[in-house]
Amino acid sequence: MTRLIRTELLKLRTIRMTYGLLAATAGLTALISVVIASRTGHSVGMGGDIVPSLSTQAGLTRVVTATRFGMLFATVLGVIVSSGEFRHGTATPTYLAAPHRNRVMIAKIVAAAVVGLAFGAVASGIATAVGLAFVSAKGFTVALPAATMLRFAAGAAAGAALLAAAGTAVGSLVRQQVVAVVGVVAWGIVIEEILAGLFPAEARYLPYTAAIAMGGRAGQRSTVLPMWGAAALLAGLAVVIAMIASRTTVPRDIA
Repeated sequence: MTRLIRTELLKLRTIRMTYGLLAATAGLTALISVVIASRTGHSVGMGGDIVPSLSTQAGLTRVVTATRFGMLFATVLGVIVSSGEFRHGTATPTYLAAPHRNRVMIAKIVAAAVVGLAFGAVASGIATAVGLAFVSAKGFTVALPAATMLRFAAGAAAGAALLAAAGTAVGSLVRQQVVAVVGVVAWGIVIEEILAGLFPAEARYLPYTAAIAMGGRAGQRSTVLPMWGAAALLAGLAVVIAMIASRTTVPRDIA
């Protein structure tokens, strides 16, 4: 198993897709963080949500927890890790080298989770740097303790890792890469927001909402899962999808 995990990590380190998604995470996180920080005291987004001043804990928290794109692209990475084998025709040598297909899937999940940690950490680091830069430029005192910001960063990294694992399970279940990628992106950007609006009391149990809550972001929702609860939810989701894939699509013929 260790050899399989090292192999999958080597694949992720040596393909441009990983660095492209990481660059997209960094760029979009920086953009969103700058927009939020520059609009303190004004409305941001279609909902007209007012961002508090950066001199307050609430205002600075809004900026340093703007890690949504780290979560989203970590999920996409996970999907591509598994479904990409079928799109590019590399599934045959991969599974011939390790005939126990479930072990290969587990190795992919672990490797994607490890790299997903980096996506969450990068997003959190950039968002925090932007927030502190704006606080310094405006001459404010940093309203959040360092321990709190570190906790937000750890939560964002863990949330991205768990979503990457879940994305890998989804990619194993849905072999068509384009369908799987479009599905997880549409869910994160559109479908989950619609469901949250229709069922606000249950919104905290949605995967992206739970992951974002791990990173310290509550948004406009008054109740979110505690970090351990959100982590358990995401881990359970990844396990359930992986189990379904192991009994359905993973054993199928590769060709």
